[in-house]
Amino acid sequence: MAFTALRGIENGVSIFGSARIAEGHPWYELCRETAACLAHHGFTTITGGGPGLMEAANRGALEAGGESVGLNIELPQEQEPNPYQTRSLRFHYFFARKLMFVRYARAFVIMPGGFGTLDELFECLTLIQTNRIEHFPAILVDRDYWQPLLTWIDDVIETDGMISPGDKELLHTADRPEEVCELVLHASERQKAAAAS
Repeated sequence: MAFTALRGIENGVSIFGSARIAEGHPWYELCRETAACLAHHGFTTITGGGPGLMEAANRGALEAGGESVGLNIELPQEQEPNPYQTRSLRFHYFFARKLMFVRYARAFVIMPGGFGTLDELFECLTLIQTNRIEHFPAILVDRDYWQPLLTWIDDVIETDGMISPGDKELLHTADRPEEVCELVLHASERQKAAAAS
């Protein structure tokens, strides 16, 4: 059913981030503007469909006239679908939901978040690293927020040989919506050129 509901999405960008960030917070506005920028360039925004930064992304895409997809998870304590979606699906299982994030995306944008966001980030990186999906950009938004994680990856994981030297290159960073859009557009052009050859 989810495959049918999402048929036709070719330029999806999955945006991950905290459900706990409210409207008015700088990250909410940054996420909203980022999704709007992507929508202006013809990309479909795909989120977890809930509140916080998911809402901000869906809202930004919808307000910019773009396609806005929410992949909501059924949880007992939270996460009603936000009202800014052109397509909304509900999932009982996380693994099925994650498949849809990956299946329809051409890039991953990771806003500040907690365990759920980190889970989504590292799932995407693992799939790219192991060549299970195309090499898409994984873009960490807000360099200051993500710098401790990047330092840990450099100083511990890479230094101890737990990843290959080139694996760090899977991660990109950005602070502004325009930077995110530029990275996504560049990757999209590379993907189209590779498909044409």
